[in-house]
Amino acid sequence: MARYTGPVCRLCRREGMKLYLKGEKCVTKCTFEKRSSPPGMHQQRRRKVSDFALQLREKQKARRIYGVLEKQMKNTFDKATEKRGATGEVLLELLEARLDNVVYRSGFAKSRSQARQLVNHGHFSVNTRRTTIPSYTVKANDTITVMPSSRESQYFKDVLAWAKTQTRPAWLEVDPESFTARIATDPAREQIETQVDTQLIVEHYSR
Repeated sequence: MARYTGPVCRLCRREGMKLYLKGEKCVTKCTFEKRSSPPGMHQQRRRKVSDFALQLREKQKARRIYGVLEKQMKNTFDKATEKRGATGEVLLELLEARLDNVVYRSGFAKSRSQARQLVNHGHFSVNTRRTTIPSYTVKANDTITVMPSSRESQYFKDVLAWAKTQTRPAWLEVDPESFTARIATDPAREQIETQVDTQLIVEHYSR
């Protein structure tokens, strides 16, 4: 299954909330605020929403926020079931610990899709080792660094000002000037502000 390449504002409208998929444009120029109704010609038709539909929508919301494909989401869920703790919370913690998400949270990218592209192109290292896998799971005390050869590029010179203004979760320590981010602790559910009902996602995959 290929990644969605259509208008991302349509995805926000479908989920009924801003997913911040376009980075800075979601703050300065957001079409969702002008038109928040679901897409489609039958959007005004009232119908009873089934339990399955609620579960599916919550799973799709989480997928779209983190930019993962269905197979990736299912694999992450399977990993969560093997770990100790509430499966839904562990699932969200694993999604939050993806390298592309950490790059985004650090402020070195303005959206997760941009972060994924930067990682794919080899602009980041984890513990001094170049890593090109966006789904790589970081752990406590890992250090993510912009490659020295990339720091002189115009993109990273421009993004430095953006990185300095971003707020970050408590589990992440960032020094924009040195282009480094350190995982202080593994992400915990109470430190993740992503607005999804993880119980509905668990119910969806447990059918």
